[in-house]
Order: sequence, then C-alpha cells, then structure tokens
Amino acid sequence: MVSTSQEMSGASGVRRKVSRLLSAAVAGAALVSPVIAAPVASADPCPDVQVVFARGTFEPAGVGAVGQSFVDSLRAQLPDKSVDVYAVNYPASLDFARAADGVLDASNKVQDVVAKCPKTKMVLGGYSQGAAVMAYTTTDTLPPDYELPAGITGPMPKSTAGHVAAVTLFGKPSAGFLQMIDQTAPPITIGAEYGPKALDLCVDNDPVCSGNGGDPGAHGSYAVNGMTEQAAGFAAQHVNTNKT
Repeated sequence: MVSTSQEMSGASGVRRKVSRLLSAAVAGAALVSPVIAAPVASADPCPDVQVVFARGTFEPAGVGAVGQSFVDSLRAQLPDKSVDVYAVNYPASLDFARAADGVLDASNKVQDVVAKCPKTKMVLGGYSQGAAVMAYTTTDTLPPDYELPAGITGPMPKSTAGHVAAVTLFGKPSAGFLQMIDQTAPPITIGAEYGPKALDLCVDNDPVCSGNGGDPGAHGSYAVNGMTEQAAGFAAQHVNTNKT
C-alpha cells in the first residue's frame, strides 16, 4: 500500500517534471522567435474578422510569438479585410486550473462579438495551454459529474458556432500529457459544431501534443516551421466561404 507521503512525493516529482519540460519548451521558443507585444485594436468597432487567441504557458501577456506569427500571416492572406485581434486574458502559468479563467474570458469575448457585431467572422486560436483553453471554449461535452469552474455556466450557445469561421490550434496537450499535469481536468474536446472548421496542428516529436515525442524544442517551433502560415491559409479560406 502506498503511503500518503509517498503519494505526495510522487505528485511533486510529476509537477517538477512538467515544470522542467514546459520551461525547456518555452526556452526553445525564445530561441526561434522574439516576444512581440499584442497588436493595437482596430478603430472600426466591427471588423470584418475578429481573431481571439490564447497564448501558451509562461508567455507574457498578449497573443505570444505563435499567435503573432499566425495573425501576421492571416492579415497578409486577407489584404482586403480588417482583422482585429483579442488576446485572451488568463495567467498561462503552471497553475493549470486557472486555464478556466481563459475559457471564461474567451467565451465572454466571443459572445460579446456575436451580440455587437453579428456580421463579423471570428477566428479562434491558441498555442499549447492556450490551445486547450480554446478547445474548452468550443466544447459541447463535459463529464456528467464535472463541477464547472466559477463563472462558467456551461457550453456556449450552439448558435454561436455560426459566427466562428475557423478554429486553429497549435501544440494542444495530448490526453496523456493532460493526465500527467491535472488528473481532474475534463478531456480536451472540440465541439461538434466547430470540428469541421478546426485545424489541430502538432509537430511529430512535440512532447506536449504528440504523445510519443521527447524534443521540447519541437514544441517551440510553431512560429517558424511554416505551421502558422498553414493555419492562416486554412482560416482565410474559411473566412472567405463562411456566411454569418
């Protein structure tokens, strides 16, 4: 039988392992891409396109390097449209339960845009922990006994999905990685209404999302490996064909 002290020691070891892994991944990202401040919001209260992006663990406030690379490419591929950007407000720390703050903030922003700018097409995105935040924002399935975090009353209305043109995720935590860091967290599942217009990108040996990788540097490569351009092309195509 495992003693309480042994359980605590084991849990502490897992947390240290995750912390070292994420620190190494962020260090890798810093080597390939600069930290860029969040873009200035458009003066137009109702832009053609509204990007809502959640940064990754340890990245400073804003959309982060991956988010900025994605936004720059999306703007280049939609030259005739105004593209506003909203950086999801949440800690992006090792306190993974606080990802719920991001889900609440992202959900509120999305529904605010629907109410105030119904013709605006939205593109949702996230990197690493931010990808989990954005997937949870779109989810329509939760475990039956799951206790919703404070402020969240349930999934967004199904009608909201019609205003979202695309969802782009980078390095979303795998089921195994999620269980390693937080066994109480529900599965990271994109809602059925969003699935057909979602792109979930993962580098083969990224230890956070692939489930079989061991190269922390791979987790920091999304801003420079062409995947943000790929995702922007996907999003731009859906923006041009989506009808709100």
